[in-house]
Amino acid sequence: MNIIRQLRDHAGVTQQELARRAGTSQSTIAAYESGSKSPTLRTLQRLAQALNLELQLGVGSRLTREDQRSLAYHRAVIDKLERHPGKVIELARTNLSKLRRIHPHARELFDRWEDWLGLSPDTLGQLLRSPDEVACDMRQVSPFAGVLTPAERAQVLSQFRRERAA
Repeated sequence: MNIIRQLRDHAGVTQQELARRAGTSQSTIAAYESGSKSPTLRTLQRLAQALNLELQLGVGSRLTREDQRSLAYHRAVIDKLERHPGKVIELARTNLSKLRRIHPHARELFDRWEDWLGLSPDTLGQLLRSPDEVACDMRQVSPFAGVLTPAERAQVLSQFRRERAA
């Protein structure tokens, strides 16, 4: 997903609102999001600051297609987690218990999931969004099966394919 869109989604604002806060135009924000215009690092920092966010840069291995798709699914899970934290965490804990019985060799990962599920929904969401290696590994043994309906999963996959084709 585009970094400007990530900033906006995280802050829950429209293109117009981000433009107003950052002192630019909505069409400029739209151009950044569509990829027809590339923001400088300084511009990215200014946009993040306009939303009371901190831009954090990192270097790591490029995500595989599978990792990118998993991240897209987990972003949708995060949306549900933010709306229904108790219900989503309860389902994840139930799934985690089942996963522990089925895959005893993955105890270390499941222990980490247990820790993560005890965090605030906001902190958990940040971990799930992370492109780092640990988060990628954790998403591969996710206890969030069943959080998304089949229709929601199909919608995420369709959007993922459209974004990759663009």
